[in-house]
Amino acid sequence: MYLPGVGSKKADVLKQELRIVSYEDLLYYFPYRYVDRSRIYSIKEMDPGMQHIQLKGRVTSMRTVGEGRTKRLVAGFTDGSGTIELVWFKGLKYVKSSLNSTSEYIVFGKPSVFNKTINIVHPEMERYEENKTRLQAGLQPQYNTSEKMKSNYLNSKAIQKLIFTLLQSYKEKFPETLPSHILERQRLMLRNDALRIIHFPQDLQTLEKARFRLKFEELFYIQLNILRLKNQRSFNIKGHPFETVGNYFNQFYKEHIPFELTNAQKRVIREIRRDMGSGRQMNRLLQGDVGSGKTLVALMVMLIAADNDYQACLMAPTEILANQHYETISEQAAPLGIKVALLTGSTGKADRGVIHAALQNGEMQILIGTHALIEDSVLFSKLGLVVIDEQHRFGVEQRARLWRKNLNPPHVLVMTATPIPRTLAMTVYGDLEVSVIDELPPGRKPVQTEHFFHNRRNQLNRFLKQEIEKGRQVYVVYPLIDESEKLDFKNLTEGFEYMQKAFPDYKIVMVHGRMKPSEKEEAMHVFASGEAHIMVATTVIEVGVNIPNASVMVIESAERFGLSQLHQLRGRVGRGAEQSYCILMTSFKLSEETRKRMEIMVGSNDGFEIAEADMKMRGPGDLEGTQQSGLPFELKISNLSRDSQILQMGRDAAIEVLEQDPLLEKEENQILVRQLKKLARAKINWGMIS
Repeated sequence: MYLPGVGSKKADVLKQELRIVSYEDLLYYFPYRYVDRSRIYSIKEMDPGMQHIQLKGRVTSMRTVGEGRTKRLVAGFTDGSGTIELVWFKGLKYVKSSLNSTSEYIVFGKPSVFNKTINIVHPEMERYEENKTRLQAGLQPQYNTSEKMKSNYLNSKAIQKLIFTLLQSYKEKFPETLPSHILERQRLMLRNDALRIIHFPQDLQTLEKARFRLKFEELFYIQLNILRLKNQRSFNIKGHPFETVGNYFNQFYKEHIPFELTNAQKRVIREIRRDMGSGRQMNRLLQGDVGSGKTLVALMVMLIAADNDYQACLMAPTEILANQHYETISEQAAPLGIKVALLTGSTGKADRGVIHAALQNGEMQILIGTHALIEDSVLFSKLGLVVIDEQHRFGVEQRARLWRKNLNPPHVLVMTATPIPRTLAMTVYGDLEVSVIDELPPGRKPVQTEHFFHNRRNQLNRFLKQEIEKGRQVYVVYPLIDESEKLDFKNLTEGFEYMQKAFPDYKIVMVHGRMKPSEKEEAMHVFASGEAHIMVATTVIEVGVNIPNASVMVIESAERFGLSQLHQLRGRVGRGAEQSYCILMTSFKLSEETRKRMEIMVGSNDGFEIAEADMKMRGPGDLEGTQQSGLPFELKISNLSRDSQILQMGRDAAIEVLEQDPLLEKEENQILVRQLKKLARAKINWGMIS
């Protein structure tokens, strides 16, 4: 508020809208683009086809024209080579009082034609003499602003002026935040120069150097913090040493697996076994596309825990998914005599009492459940392994409560079927070791994906009847439950009625998020048993519903879904040996980006390829799996999809620093310690997994 031009009211707006409260916050509010203002045109050169034009001259006349809504202020403007009109429809009083005929002005705006005369509507105008120093910087920064900011006279131009005032008044150098050995090795511009140039660059070349410096610093510190915490944990937190791979594991592997494990599954199990036997706490992320066999890997790892006389638990985000895991795991573990229980919100009081007792006396070896597992009343005798499925649906605090149930934290295996682009995995999950199951079990055929416009509805219905006649089942997914006045998309209730009319001979069930859990379970059961032929649903079925007999996934209004979500939905079919299909239904009116999404889906079944494409198109904070909470830190200038190379450089530099000085004790690295403390004070949630 003490910066000239701000005051308490504007300071409040900046705080509310952009969380800017200090000079440093303002400096780190970077332009989103630059306009080349190095050239001043003459009026005689003007052409209405030009994007933007800059002129220098004087106001010759002012008059108000029209009444009511059409009322406007028209000013004559000349530079000696000709005359044009400048027009305003808003703020007439303010404009009229601020212009005079004696001052020379710089005018910037887009030329247009009205009544066969070239004019500029709502131009930017500044007195040349007062602002020439700033205006002569060739590339002019443009800043994002909100409606509230604009209504408080804080548009892009106003932000630019505030930053210019700040840089002009602060004559000292901004302190450096990177040690000289990193600056030299990476050939980085000094922070002082980078912060000044990023706002007012003379040319594109120096702008790029300033951008690189600031991006490198941002990504380097994220990596340094993550890797340092990872180091500290591996030094300080001892894990339960699972030294034995015993009878449970070996018997299951030799006698009870109905098919050969894929090489990827074998590799991942080896990586996990090595971690759990090291004497350090395991923190591993297991990524695998839908249907790649993550649950089987989880069971085998839990059997290693049982072989070492430890208990294991698996936490899933929904009751449907928890039930499914329970059915699969209890059935596979039964021949081994392993005791498995299910604990969810629906578990009755009497059953809970039995489960609690069996956990505390060590009889219960594996517990599967939902958030119910983190309740204070759930106590283990000897918890050695925690498996978390679809981990992005749990908050950091919820996960942490699980491993506080032991004096020594258990080993942690985090699983996700949402493929995470490499750059995102390095930042959000940078403190975890990563394992990837990158092949599907033998016999699985890739799902065939087609894009249909609504005019092929009859053809689609004929195809669905053929599939049902073969004994298969069909999912039809809609983006909305009830009709929305604003959105002209097919909704669930309408769709359900349509399907009943189009398929009168078949049983159809409906599932959506607003149903009671018992109703949902019942509908799911009817479909899973094969009694119902078609399930009409919202994205509630996106995660974890496993019905091998379902061979067709129809996604209505597919333009409403992101790539990652479309891929997740497609993963609900193709789980049996039969050929499966995914039909993307859209209207004809599609944006270029939506058309591209449909092409990517039709062209690829690779979840990682799709996740990379999704991040490039939508940005990291919007991805399925991260959008619930956005990124765990705020990127001021970097973009994970575009700056993967700089991210890797930052990570490599952080690894090198920590290899030579693991505890950051050397004098030359104290600058790093100070900056890490400062970032921690800024309450950046670095997204620690445990």
